[in-house]
Amino acid sequence: MIFSSDKNKVVQIDVNLIRPNPAQPRRVFDEQELHALSRSILTNGLLQPITVRRTGDGYELIAGERRLRACKMAGMSTVACIISDCSPETSAMLAMTENLQRQDLKIFEEAEGIRRLIEEWNVTQEEAAFRLGKSQSTLANKLRLLRLNEKEREKITKAGLTERHARALLRINETALREKTLDEIIRRNLNVSQTDELIDRLLARKEKPKSKRVLIVKDIRIFLNTINHAIEAMKQSGINVQTLKSENEEYFECVVRIPKEGAAAGGKKPA
Repeated sequence: MIFSSDKNKVVQIDVNLIRPNPAQPRRVFDEQELHALSRSILTNGLLQPITVRRTGDGYELIAGERRLRACKMAGMSTVACIISDCSPETSAMLAMTENLQRQDLKIFEEAEGIRRLIEEWNVTQEEAAFRLGKSQSTLANKLRLLRLNEKEREKITKAGLTERHARALLRINETALREKTLDEIIRRNLNVSQTDELIDRLLARKEKPKSKRVLIVKDIRIFLNTINHAIEAMKQSGINVQTLKSENEEYFECVVRIPKEGAAAGGKKPA
């Protein structure tokens, strides 16, 4: 039994009474690392207690899920804990902060954790950025990563690509092209600079036909105006020129009939 006076003191708690923190961003735990930590705990004991908060039916983990898992793996029935008197919102932020301070948190785990802080615990983006020690623009960039679908996230994580790789891919709006580009980046093992160059070329190539078509149509209008001016000049010179113009989706058609004699109707023929 734990008394209120035990708050902020190290106490032993049954591992089965401790449930995970719902705001825990980490979803993947390396089994080899857990086994190594488990062996260390068996040999040296748990050097750093885990932190929990009391709930109605037990305790909720705040910080130390890897240590708790390793203790269970080592067959321990109780674990050293520090009981913290904090709200669910504070517990979620502490869990997120602890994992952010570890450099091996996956980029999408971090983004999902931030999203849950904002949505589930009704925390503003500005407040989340302040509590997590990040600028609001940095936080916004991390949340943008969630625009990538699950398949893309899995490939990026499995290939060990960086957050900058993922942000570069967000420049491509079409899902099919983005997935194809991602496969090429992984296949060629491109670094961030090479990835940016590849995407620059793809986007430039995609935009080029449209701008080229606009230029060609504009040039054709100039050519047609030139023909119209020539026809008008012939008419003013007394040449009985006849024209037939038509246009469809594929082409412009202009038929010009000029009398061989070159004179207007009723005019005199050259001697």
